[in-house]
Amino acid sequence: MAIIGKIRQRSGLLVAVIGIALAAFVLGDFAKGGGQQTINIGVVNGENINIQEFNRKFDENVEATKQQQQKERIPQDELFRIRETTWTQMMQQMLMQKEYNKLGLVVTSEELFDQIQGSNPHQAVLQNFQNPETGAFDRDLVLNYLQNLDKMEQAAKDQWLVFERYIKEDRLRTKYQNLITKSYHMPNAMATQVYHEKNDKAQVALVGVRYTAIADSLVKLTDEDYSKFYDTYKKNYERDALRDIEYITFEITPSEEDNRQAQTSVQSLAEEFRVTDNVAGFVNANSETRYDSTWLGRQDVPVSLESVMFDQEVGFVYGPYFEDQNYKLARLVDVNYRPDSLKASHILLSFEGSMRSEQTRSKDAAKALADSILSEVKKNPAKMKELAIRLSNDPSAVNNMGDLGWFKDGQMVKPFNQFVLDNKIGALGVVETDFGYHVIEVTGKQEPQKKIRLAIITYQVTPSTKTYQDIFAKASKFATENKTQEQFNKTVEAEGLNKRLAPSLNKMSNRIAGIENPRQIVRWAFDEKTETGDVSTIFDLDNMFAVALLTKKTEKGIPELKDIKEMIQPQVLNKKKGETIVEKMKSLGNDANAIAKEYNTTVETVNDLTFDSRMLQPFGQESKAIGTIFGLNQGESTSVAGSNAAFFITLNNLNKAQEPTQLTQVITETRTAFENNIRNNGAFRAIEKASKIEDNRMLFY
Repeated sequence: MAIIGKIRQRSGLLVAVIGIALAAFVLGDFAKGGGQQTINIGVVNGENINIQEFNRKFDENVEATKQQQQKERIPQDELFRIRETTWTQMMQQMLMQKEYNKLGLVVTSEELFDQIQGSNPHQAVLQNFQNPETGAFDRDLVLNYLQNLDKMEQAAKDQWLVFERYIKEDRLRTKYQNLITKSYHMPNAMATQVYHEKNDKAQVALVGVRYTAIADSLVKLTDEDYSKFYDTYKKNYERDALRDIEYITFEITPSEEDNRQAQTSVQSLAEEFRVTDNVAGFVNANSETRYDSTWLGRQDVPVSLESVMFDQEVGFVYGPYFEDQNYKLARLVDVNYRPDSLKASHILLSFEGSMRSEQTRSKDAAKALADSILSEVKKNPAKMKELAIRLSNDPSAVNNMGDLGWFKDGQMVKPFNQFVLDNKIGALGVVETDFGYHVIEVTGKQEPQKKIRLAIITYQVTPSTKTYQDIFAKASKFATENKTQEQFNKTVEAEGLNKRLAPSLNKMSNRIAGIENPRQIVRWAFDEKTETGDVSTIFDLDNMFAVALLTKKTEKGIPELKDIKEMIQPQVLNKKKGETIVEKMKSLGNDANAIAKEYNTTVETVNDLTFDSRMLQPFGQESKAIGTIFGLNQGESTSVAGSNAAFFITLNNLNKAQEPTQLTQVITETRTAFENNIRNNGAFRAIEKASKIEDNRMLFY
């Protein structure tokens, strides 16, 4: 079970890596009309990503994620993340499979066998089949697992297929990456150049004039300045379609009347709760949460109850009290002195029909075998470990020899837990549970401490139908009476409503402040019928209503100058300042002292500057200035407008590094950087950029 558990824990990741996952809801409306219509969530280089296939993989991944996280329910934002990941992974799988096919890359059955059972198995095999005592890879665990695979539950078999598929896909991906990385070659001439870029050191005298030192009001920008900058740099501003919205929300929260009614309802249960003989049944019939019979120490009882309940008489009822949006009643059910932790070893003998059993033996046969083992162990307790390894139907016994270690009181199934609790250390016995018969040896107990059992009735305070209708009416009135941007803003101000902003939403945005699941608002904002200034109808969200106003539409591509003029204004201003300062430097005869005096600064010396330096201290990143420095001859001066300042520069000295005797380190460093880029999906990103991809996800979720 330990091995299966580890594979299950990693299953979500494995599925994600090989693109077996995720998302979308079936939209039946697209299939109406004559004949069967294919619905595609996307098209990659002419190849469709079918929505049915997308949904199937989504379902697979949701189940894997539930197993991995041991949850029954996945939150909406997690489901959205899964959908987003699937899109990328399915697209990647389609693009890369074509590349593999072109190159004739395959993984043979012999290779796969070697990756799992060979002398140098895959890293995932090394990680999942480790001896729990030594932490080292144990090949016998692999063989034992595979030999018993046919006897395992179907879920375990499915998990193994996912695991095996991951190994195969990872091997294929590694082959492709190796083809690229092994083709890397750096000529000695290029390596020598890189060496000098890292080791040649310049000593520079410079005067730097920061753009912030020049008042913006002293610089007059013309339309030509903007146009020149725009024409040069407009590709840097290419972007996806964006939308800006404003919105208000009407939260659906319980009213004061709802709170009073909830409190009254709980109070009406108090007397019957106090006298009932069937505490568990009463709780299960009247509470949001089921009865929990766990024994609690002082450290386990909520702070709000510890001082109230721990020293009361059995039967005492406290409440109603308010906690976590719930009214509650608590009854002291029982008091006892019990050890906090227990320790035991066991041998499990399951039978046909017992829980998680794959045995064909009868119940009577299992009981007879358990009694026989008990007799042997009583004669020679040292045989417990040997018999556990050989006969126990608990898979963990292969590794732990039946020793379960320390466990919390109540953690084990009830008859098992009770036997260990009731008996002294060293006691032996046979106990029946839903899993079969257990031969048990009690091997440890902590000192008993006072513990209590609590029964808690929880009544969640929720908005009543009237509250829901009242809030809906308020939201409806707002949406009905405010159809324009002017009306929207006027009413917000007049009524003191909390208007919020959501700028720069893209088609797949899933986060709007204060809204848990905003996708329907985003889809409305990107609907081709929605225009700037439009006010939405009511959005009925999980715990609120919302009304939105579309304030700005930005379409995909390079925006027009008028749309980004305000955004680029600081850069245009700096560029103009740089040109003006450089002209002034020239008019001062390129005299460093005169320039420094003019701008109330000093001549500074920078030592040991290299070409591959990222920073020109103390001015920050100045790649253009650094490049200019290394283009000068020794003793030569020039002026240059940089990113943050304009400079007058004199190259006082260039100390060239001694020619390298060997270039191994340079070549190794550049090769490593190249290989890391490939390992981090650099090849896929390049292929994706060169591909034609149609993204229809917004139509589906």
